[in-house]
Order: sequence, then C-alpha cells, then structure tokens
Amino acid sequence: MTHRSNISQRFRGFLPVVIDVETGGFNAKTDALLELAAVPILMDHGQLIQGNTYHYHVEPFHGANIEQAALDFTGIEVDHPFREAEHERDILPELFSEINLLLKAHHCSRAILVGHNAWFDLSFINAAIERCRIKNSPFHKFSSFDTATLAGMAYGQTVLAKACKMAQIDFDTSEAHSALYDTQKTADLFCKIHNQWSAMGGWPPAKT
Repeated sequence: MTHRSNISQRFRGFLPVVIDVETGGFNAKTDALLELAAVPILMDHGQLIQGNTYHYHVEPFHGANIEQAALDFTGIEVDHPFREAEHERDILPELFSEINLLLKAHHCSRAILVGHNAWFDLSFINAAIERCRIKNSPFHKFSSFDTATLAGMAYGQTVLAKACKMAQIDFDTSEAHSALYDTQKTADLFCKIHNQWSAMGGWPPAKT
C-alpha cells in the first residue's frame, strides 16, 4: 500500500469529499439544486491535500421551487445563456463514477461528505439521489464531517470567512456563495485543521 492510500486508515475506511451546493431555497425536497462542487481529500505523507475539483451548474428539476431571495444571495442567473447547466441525473452519475474510482484506488469503503454546515449540503445531495433513483451512492447517507463544528473547536469561529481568516487562509468575500469557491475554501480549512492537529501530536495517537 502506498503512502497515499493511508487515507483509508485515517477515517476508518471513509474517503472525505468536500461538497458545497447552491440552491433555490432551504428545503431540499422542493427547492432546486443549482450548483454543485466537490473536492476529494487525499493524503500525502500524513498530510491531507486536495484532489481534483469537480464543478457543475445544475438545471433545476421539473417543478422545482426557486426563491428570488436565494438567487439574490448567490447571484445565480438560472436562464443565463452561458451557464451551460446540466441535469442532475447526468451530473450525479458522472461525479459518483469519479469518486468510486478514488475509493478503489485508495482502498476506501465509502465516501463521507465534508461541508460547512454539512447537514444542508448532504440533505440536497440525498434529495437529488432520490429524485434520480440512484441506488448505489458512494456517500454515507447520514454521517458527515462539519467544518463549522471543527472551526468552532479550533478557532472559535463558525462562519466560513471568519474561520478562514483565523486559520490564515485567504478569503475573498466577493467570491463567496459560489459553490466552486466555497468548496475550495472549505477544503483548505478542513486540511488546515487536520494538519495542524497532526503537527501538535494529535495524529497518529500515541501508543499506550
């Protein structure tokens, strides 16, 4: 087993995948999934690092609710001609295929979603999986790693921008609320917290 495959030993067989979604509201059952980004987390000589980034603009599912307040918040123009949105039934199998290849390569049994307030992202992913009738999702259905909780413990901040500032990670607020940008910054934060914890002697745990 190569040193990169040690990620399977770090989280009891789980492969962390950072996910951020932008949506048409807060209700995963009724509101549109509009944007999705994902960054798998790998390991290099004991340090967590980011893998490839996957980014998709999503076509609202038939009958989806979209709140104008949500569009004002994210800046998404659903009907913009250059948005090149794809249907979630095409996006999810493509993303899941890439994740499954990583699971096999790194000897992991399942992916686990990492998110900032992860319950929100996981609820929209699970709702899209149900709508698309996908039977074999690589993600754990209810477990997740939440960087809001981790950042609250490590830095005393739960807002992503403020947590990144405390972690000395550059954060441009004008770029925030894009799934791509927020995913990359959440991945930065997750890796930073883990790697600092390891440097302090927190991982691997001392043998007794």
